[in-house]
Amino acid sequence: VIVSATSIAQSNAFAASAPNLGTANNFAVLAGSTITCTGAGAIIGDIGVSPGTAIVLGATPCTVTGTINPGGPVASHAHADASTAFTNLNAATCTTTEPAVADIGGQTLTPGVYCFPSSAAITGNLTLSGNGVYIFKIGSTLVTAAGPGASNVILANGASASNVFWAVGSSATLGTGSVLKGTMIAFTSITATTNAAVDGRLLAINGAVTLDTNKISVIG
Repeated sequence: VIVSATSIAQSNAFAASAPNLGTANNFAVLAGSTITCTGAGAIIGDIGVSPGTAIVLGATPCTVTGTINPGGPVASHAHADASTAFTNLNAATCTTTEPAVADIGGQTLTPGVYCFPSSAAITGNLTLSGNGVYIFKIGSTLVTAAGPGASNVILANGASASNVFWAVGSSATLGTGSVLKGTMIAFTSITATTNAAVDGRLLAINGAVTLDTNKISVIG
């Protein structure tokens, strides 16, 4: 049974700083081992792999508006900066602690640090309301629901994708047709299924990023 916590109040005075992404800031997609993109996807921003070197854009192909970095010093530096940002995100003090297994779909959240001891899911609309930093610290996996309109992160009242961060302790799966906002940094891998869209970044520290007809747009 997936439940969601609503009983822990946040302070309206909450303020947190967004982590410094360093050179990873320019990357829409960054992986530790492999990037694979199938279908007519579009990546707006740089992509890179380090310490791996494999980037497979497919026969369709998946288009990249930015620099492609299959290994090399640029990707290596970005990978190091993403790893540091992941560490800093996980050091943030929790303002709300969710249950071990939590679905935060259907909620309206204000800026804060939301901590999930185990897994997290988003089913339906998740509204982030208010100007400020949103940090989601997830112990293991993040899964967004599949299907048109089945999972959608909505920004309201001054919330910005550039201030939304998802720190995933293992791997993330973005369901078919789902919409995510913000920078996702996963310790292992990220899979975006058909037509999932991201206004932000997908950064996988140790594993692969697997894409299928997605639009990934890096934000400032």
